[in-house]
Amino acid sequence: MRYRFFTADVFTSVRFGGNQLAVFPDGSGLSDAQMQQIAQEFNLSETVFVLPPEEPAHTRRLRIFTPARELPFAGHPTVGAAYVLAAIGEIQLTGERTPIVFEEGVGPVPVTITAQHGRPHTATLTAAVLPTFGPPPPDTAALAAMLTLEQDEIVSGDYAAQGASCGVPFLFITVRDRASLARARLRRDRWEATLANWWANQVYLIAFDPELTGSHLRARMFAPAMGIVEDPATGAAAAALAGYLGTHDPARNGTLRWIVEQGFEMGRPSILEVEADKRDGAIAAVRVGGASVLVCEGVMTVDA
Repeated sequence: MRYRFFTADVFTSVRFGGNQLAVFPDGSGLSDAQMQQIAQEFNLSETVFVLPPEEPAHTRRLRIFTPARELPFAGHPTVGAAYVLAAIGEIQLTGERTPIVFEEGVGPVPVTITAQHGRPHTATLTAAVLPTFGPPPPDTAALAAMLTLEQDEIVSGDYAAQGASCGVPFLFITVRDRASLARARLRRDRWEATLANWWANQVYLIAFDPELTGSHLRARMFAPAMGIVEDPATGAAAAALAGYLGTHDPARNGTLRWIVEQGFEMGRPSILEVEADKRDGAIAAVRVGGASVLVCEGVMTVDA
């Protein structure tokens, strides 16, 4: 059997930047095992398989795989799949803003595709699950040792380490500055002892020390349990990040916005646009979006 696929770079407007994604516009007929094998073959952060929706009112159903396992939700496959499907004509644009809904493991995920000159430009998802927060994390000394940093490079106080999730849990750790962020090296043995069995075993580091004018923070993400050494851009983490940052913001109402740099240390610069709506002091909605570019297309042969 032959299956058409496309690759895209997500959360970038420059080819060979951002986070790579493989998209199969029609994954019908593939078994769970075949999808996992294909994701291992591509060995990207994620590979997404597009299927007909179970509810006629929805646009498509997505199944998202890392090289190690299936995910109930991931941001860059959601944003990237919307862009790719619009770029190849599988989703018809209805103007400057086209609303669609993807079915994912966490539930229906609304996405808005924006267009420029009749072509897709960006896609922005609204998280299906509002941020939830985990138990107290391991102590600062253990986290510093896991990251090969000094203990005083880990921020405490208002932005102390905290677990948060919008469907996939991450441990958010704020470090002192961009230099500390660049120095961080995840030690697998320390990770296994410290986080492998904790509420969130994906590690998302941030520093309020961005490189680019207009950005608000710089980030890196490590996910050994997913088979990802480091991720260039992590939409699901950015969604949960909105909860982590939003709960510390004194605003009780309105929309908070952040521009996040990620992937720079990997040579794949990515820009994620993150928003959180607050109502009466609580997070009421979270959105994550950005640009994408098509890179290549091809056909994969799979045994029937």
